[in-house]
Amino acid sequence: MQNTTTSGQRQGLSISFMLMAIIFNVCLIASNLFETKLFTVGGIALTGGVLIFPVSYIINDCLVEVYGYRKARLVIWTGFAMNFFVVAMAQIVRMLPAAPFWDGGEHFDYVFALAPRVTIASLLAFLSGSTMNAFIMSKMKVASGGKRFSVRAVVSSIAGEAVDSLIFFPIAFWGIGTAEMLQLMGIQILLKTGYEIVILPVTEVVVRKVKEHENIDVFDEGISYNPFKITDI
Repeated sequence: MQNTTTSGQRQGLSISFMLMAIIFNVCLIASNLFETKLFTVGGIALTGGVLIFPVSYIINDCLVEVYGYRKARLVIWTGFAMNFFVVAMAQIVRMLPAAPFWDGGEHFDYVFALAPRVTIASLLAFLSGSTMNAFIMSKMKVASGGKRFSVRAVVSSIAGEAVDSLIFFPIAFWGIGTAEMLQLMGIQILLKTGYEIVILPVTEVVVRKVKEHENIDVFDEGISYNPFKITDI
């Protein structure tokens, strides 16, 4: 029998939580690296990151559904910090003198020489979009009494992806036509949300199993949704 709790009751951090947090961080870092790969589907150009980035939103939904907004907020900020760390370390490594016998410098730079504007856009978009996703998922769970997980997961993801795109594309691709930018944003939102809809049956099973294993089902009642209260878990 599951123990339904509010987010005000402090829970210990479990192995399941730790594993989901690790997967979340790996997906974010990997998606940034995969962005350098372009491919086409039906004449539409896409980046490799579109294959793995939506997984972070799926994990985000699982974290909020099982552990509540506060723990999801902590994981979102760790993802932001780890992304920043990898980007910063990559720039330091790029500045190191290359060995005379190594000829991979051009390829290394192609992957890691991110434009500052794109880096800033990516970090801000991720932080804002993921936080919005968690916020709406949490609020809808309380309002629905924990019912209609599928609806909540899809609605929260659409909102999160929309915020992500509204921040990333205008900053990263400033200067291109408005019509082209809106098209890019629309395609990204539709594809990433469609990805989550297809994988929803698996997500529902994972959420149910984790709830049973952890014996908790957190409802965020009476908590602060301040995105900067990282230590409040």
